[in-house]
This record gives sequence, C-alpha cells and structure tokens, in this order.
Amino acid sequence: MNLGMPEMLFILLLALVIVGPKKLPEVARQLGKFLAEFKRASNDFKHQIEAEMLNIELQERAKKAGEDPKVLPPEEPWERLMRPLADTVSRTRQELISVVTPNPEPAASSEPAEQASASANRAEHN
Repeated sequence: MNLGMPEMLFILLLALVIVGPKKLPEVARQLGKFLAEFKRASNDFKHQIEAEMLNIELQERAKKAGEDPKVLPPEEPWERLMRPLADTVSRTRQELISVVTPNPEPAASSEPAEQASASANRAEHN
C-alpha cells in the first residue's frame, strides 16, 4: 500500500466523522493492540515455517551423509498456532463494536440495580 499524506488525512477525517472525537483515541488504541497482536502471531508463524524448513534441510543433509538425521523437536500444530490470532481478532472486533456503538441503556435503568444491591446488602447484615 502506498498511502500519501492526502490519503492519510482523508482516512483520519473519515474516522473522525464516523467514530466521533471522543471515541477516536480509544478506537485507535484498540486498533494498535490488534495490529501488535497480529504482528506477533505472524512472526510466530514465520519462525515455525523457518524451523520446519531447517528441519527438512537437516534431514536431507543427513541422508546424503548416511548418518542418523539430527531432527529438531516437532513444532506446534497449525491449529494451536492460529488459535491466538483468531481469539485476538474476535476479541478486538467485540471491543471495537462496544466502543463505536453507544450504550442503549438509559441512566434510569441503573437505579433499580443499585436498589436491588442495597437491599441485598441490608439482607446480609440482618
């Protein structure tokens, strides 16, 4: 992707209009966390591929030399490697949705919950 300054400004203004100025920093923070987690998962994936390639290369060298192959220990299966990425994507999606969408509950609905907890506290003390 080759984004210039005008494109970046347009994206920033669009995000400001869609999300709003109060929630934009929180959305940006969540996006940054997601990108960091994605980078970590992709680096783990890259290291696993490199380890497998090294293992295959060692096996081929050992076959040519006629020795016992010096095999590296097996790495994690693909499913276990990709699970953190899938969990992160779903968690980040839920957090972004909760940040962008306003709470539909009015402030009056919190009063009955407070009254119920106060009555429960009184019942415990009696």
